[in-house]
Formats: sequence, C-alpha cells, structure tokens
Amino acid sequence: MQKWKKLSQIEIRQRIFSALSENVDYYTENIIGLPASHLDDKVFYQNAPFLEDAPYLSTLIHNPNHIGCHTLGESESFFKGTQELEKEVIKICAEDILHCTTDYDGYVASGGTEANMQAVWIYRNYFMQKHKAHLNEIALISSSDAHYSSAKASNVLQIDFYKVKVNENNRAISKEALEETISQAQADGKKYFIIMANMMTTMFGSVDDVSIYTDYFTEQNLEFKLHVDGAYGGFFYPFAKSKNDLNFSNPHVNSVTLDAHKMLQAPYGTGIFLIRKDWMHFANTQEASYVEGQDFTLIGSRSSANAIAIWMILMTYGPNGWYEKTLVLNHRTQWLCKALKDKNFEFYRYPDANIVTIKASYLKPEVCKKYGLIPDNHKSPKWYKIVVMDHVTIEKLELFLTEV
Repeated sequence: MQKWKKLSQIEIRQRIFSALSENVDYYTENIIGLPASHLDDKVFYQNAPFLEDAPYLSTLIHNPNHIGCHTLGESESFFKGTQELEKEVIKICAEDILHCTTDYDGYVASGGTEANMQAVWIYRNYFMQKHKAHLNEIALISSSDAHYSSAKASNVLQIDFYKVKVNENNRAISKEALEETISQAQADGKKYFIIMANMMTTMFGSVDDVSIYTDYFTEQNLEFKLHVDGAYGGFFYPFAKSKNDLNFSNPHVNSVTLDAHKMLQAPYGTGIFLIRKDWMHFANTQEASYVEGQDFTLIGSRSSANAIAIWMILMTYGPNGWYEKTLVLNHRTQWLCKALKDKNFEFYRYPDANIVTIKASYLKPEVCKKYGLIPDNHKSPKWYKIVVMDHVTIEKLELFLTEV
C-alpha cells in the first residue's frame, strides 16, 4: 500500500515548523548541558521576515543534531520533532521506492560514500562476530565500474577488494569473470564475501545483473551479504524500471545506498542508508554512552536540515510527480541518443538510464571542456559522459551537437 503522498507548500511549511517547535528551544528553555546551540546570531541573522516562509533555512538556523539512528527507537529527545520527519524519509525510501515489506532501519548519511562504507562496516563486523572471521578472510567484491567508495571502504576497514571485470562494450559482468575473481580470492584465503552491486554506475549508468552474483554464491555455498549501491540510480532507476531485483523484494538484498544530492537535487551531504532490521547493531559504538540511544553511524553528529531537504522534495513531488520527472529526463536522453546515432557516434547507454557515455575518439578536448563532459580518466580518457538532468535541456544538447 502506497504511503507516500504529495503535500501542498502550506502543508509542508506547517509540518516542518511544527516539528521544529517540538525540538529544544535554546532561547526559551534553560538548556545548559548540550554542547550545541542555534547558529551564531552575530553571524547568521535570525529575525529576517522571510524566514517565516522558509522552513529549510529556518531548520539550518535552529541547527538540530540528528546523531544516531532514529528508526531503532531511542534517540536524543531534544530533537524529537525533526527526527520524525527523517523517519518518514526512511519509510518512503524503504517501502514506496524499494518495496520493503519487512522491518528495516536507516538514516540520512553524509553521502553515498559514507552509506556504502556503513554497509561494509556492518558486514565486516558481522562476519567477525558471528563467524569468528579474521580480517584476511573477508573480501569486498564489486565490478570494475564500481564507485571509488568501494576502494575507500576496503582501505579504511582493512579488507581486501576484488574487482570483477566488465565487458568493454556493454559494461556487464559475466559469470565467467565472477568465477575468475572469486577463484583468485579463495586462493588468497578468502571465505566470507561482501558484494556491492551497482544500481547505475556513476560513469556509465550501467546496472549489474545481480542474479549473476547471487546464483553463483548460492550454488557454491559461499557466505555472502549483498549491498546495493544506488547512490546515483536510487532516485531514478526504480521509477524508470519499476520491476527490478535491486530492491528489498529480492530476499538477497540486505542493504541499499541512495544519494539525494544527485538526482533528487538536494543539498550536498544527503545520502541515505537503508538496511533490514536487526543489522544496525553490528555498528553500535557503545562508548557513545552520553548520547541518548547511543550511535550506530559512521558520521555521528549530523544536521537535521539535510533530512528536512529530502523530506521537502519528496513531499513536493509525490510519487506521480517524481515518476513524471523521470519520464521527461528519459525521453530527453532518447532524443540525444538518436541524434548521436544520426552522426554515427559510438556511445553507450544502459536501457532506461539518463547517462550517455561517448567514446573519446569522437570528441575534441576543447569541446568536452566547454560543455563540462566528464572523462572516465582525466589522464588518458577513453570515454566522456553526459548526464541528462533538469538543467540539461534539448537546447543545450543541440548547441553541443552542432560543435561535435
């Protein structure tokens, strides 16, 4: 049953200001123990009349701290009002977008990198605590097109990272490439595997056939946990292709990352981490005893304004409005692909994705620089990508096409 509903601007404003009124008020209450306050009013003017109609800016000024994971129950009661709005964001993402029908936890992270690292951190600790695994027995597995956050997680958490080769033309992993990778990992003594599958890669917009991973690991009776990196695609792919197996309807999917500061156009610092119930405790930092509810996140203290920004966007559009926006961007991408075909350019586009990646040999460096195309490698580019977003109009694409 769909729970995500579009709200009017008046309703959005009322809900946010009502939530702020339930938070601590440093002006009117005798709060002397918190190492926090509103923004410094000598620097940030707080009595401007327009703030009455600016719920996001007002949230920034009130400066609530959303430390912890509020879906677990107990959290810092000083900020209970805005915490409820963050819980609504998690609910919409888990249930309406990612089809979760069981209990879950989640929080608004600083971005996709943190959310991906949160997943790897949890599964690493799980294998160590429940299976008595040693660090050198745990491996992180992803495709060679995976976001660099996988390499960063490997480095920070001190587990080895193995890349599965992709086909150069269709960017897909294969069973043979996976077998080769896992055989090498097992030869290195790996027994426990953390898989990070891609829901639209950052460079190519490609989506992993997750069954290649799950079928192989299940057939081989290998211990694994599956995380989906939807940092780019999480707010696009589920609307462009509603029937897919990179969500919680797939029993193998245990956690998902989304990024609101990409397709959702929220301010930077708005990633989302979602995981099935009874897994967050593997990341509990019990030493955070002075924090009500303790802390289960990598980031610790975080601004509630980021969660409010996501909530405002989701409530402004509603599910139908967001589907329509996705549809428009997809049609615009199809227009670009047809134009490139007419010019006999070699390019790659994953079906239903809004990223088009063009072979570098067809493009002049000065044109790429003028139009802000992003290379796969700044030192020796083989591909340049175009990301069709709100501001990338057909008029702008036409200007680009006339120069190439």
